[in-house]
Amino acid sequence: FLSVTEDLVRRRAEHNNCEIFSLEEISLHQQEIEKLEYLDKWCRDLKILYLQNNLIPKIENVSKLKKLEYLNVALNNIERIENLEGCEELKKLDLTANFIGELSSIESLKHNIHLKELFLAGNPCTEFEGYRQFVVATLHQLKYLDSKEIERSERIKALQDYPEVKQKIREQEQIYLLKRAREKEEAERRMQERKDKKQKQMESKLGFDSPDSPQEKENHHAEGDGDQETCRTVEDDEEDRRFWEEPTPYTPESRLETHRYIEEKRRAKDNTRESKKNEKPPWTLVTAEGKVLNVNVPKLHFSLKDDEENNQFILELAVYRYLDTSLLDVDVQPTYIRVLVKGKPFQFVLPEEVKPGSSSAKRSQTTGHLVVTMPKAKEIILAKQKVSASIKHSDCNTLQKNARRSGKVEKLEVDPSKYSFPDVTKIIQEKERTGQGPIKLQPEKITEVKK
Repeated sequence: FLSVTEDLVRRRAEHNNCEIFSLEEISLHQQEIEKLEYLDKWCRDLKILYLQNNLIPKIENVSKLKKLEYLNVALNNIERIENLEGCEELKKLDLTANFIGELSSIESLKHNIHLKELFLAGNPCTEFEGYRQFVVATLHQLKYLDSKEIERSERIKALQDYPEVKQKIREQEQIYLLKRAREKEEAERRMQERKDKKQKQMESKLGFDSPDSPQEKENHHAEGDGDQETCRTVEDDEEDRRFWEEPTPYTPESRLETHRYIEEKRRAKDNTRESKKNEKPPWTLVTAEGKVLNVNVPKLHFSLKDDEENNQFILELAVYRYLDTSLLDVDVQPTYIRVLVKGKPFQFVLPEEVKPGSSSAKRSQTTGHLVVTMPKAKEIILAKQKVSASIKHSDCNTLQKNARRSGKVEKLEVDPSKYSFPDVTKIIQEKERTGQGPIKLQPEKITEVKK
């Protein structure tokens, strides 16, 4: 069963900075609570307590709440009014839609001298003949019963008829209590039947009551999971239909049984979902015909660059920056590349054959991306100009190295034939010259500019 926990109380005490010792108001409605406890130890200063729409069968462990003014336990499984004598400041008590049939138990509220409002609507006792007169005559301090004000004349009349009404209430109570005893027996029988049925189902699933040989069992098992899944779904639907369509009396037991059934179904569904989540899907990387597929299970961005100058392919895979390199597994084949990122495959079919032995894989120091260089299998003869340029470049490097070794300082000279820079001195002189009179076009100078 579910009871009140400290964690639940703290979560519900957000308005009080999650402090529970000084809490004055708390709402614990719709929490599936089946036992009321600990609140009288943790929250001694409580003034308002909401516990509606739970599964509480008994009022208990609230007698030490001396400051409690309003208690709401509507829509629970309470059958008696009890254990409220210690709530000295209690002014309002809501017991709407419970199972109170023992109406004489309201006599325990005589000690709550400040009680002004009482709600009992929706309880079996409200069907008793003389219900209102009995309550009005028993609790002199009440001002309102089921939201209706108690007039002075009504109280006088109720007190006059009290002995007669009390006798009637006692008789009706006895009839109700006998009925409740039968309902409890019926509920126990139904629970036992459900347990036995479940036990049989478990045994049949495990094969205890099956006379099949091991070979037959293997054959049954090999028929396929799909059929079993369908069969299970049909069984579940049938069980659901039976449970919800079967007529049952509205009792604390049936209410609890319904809650347990829903909870059981929810857990079964969660377990199925969890098991499906944990199952690793079978990744198809190569078809039955031997065709290699493009696969990106880790869903990573990537780019493939065709480096024609160096006759190679460069694959850049955007793996996570802080991913440990040990969680990467690179496999280069002549026609495709496969990278396992934390066990998830990334596979890409290359447009041309490569040399797996000459390939290299590195991690970028800035982005953390995986960069795989794969030389092409097909050799390409480079152009002469490029070769000569590379030779010149290498010669230049050797010259620089020799110069460093000899200790001489080499100056970088610019070839004037390749670059034309404007002569600043000439421009200034020309400006001085042209400033003396009107500008005249000089064809010789224009041709020089063109050159």
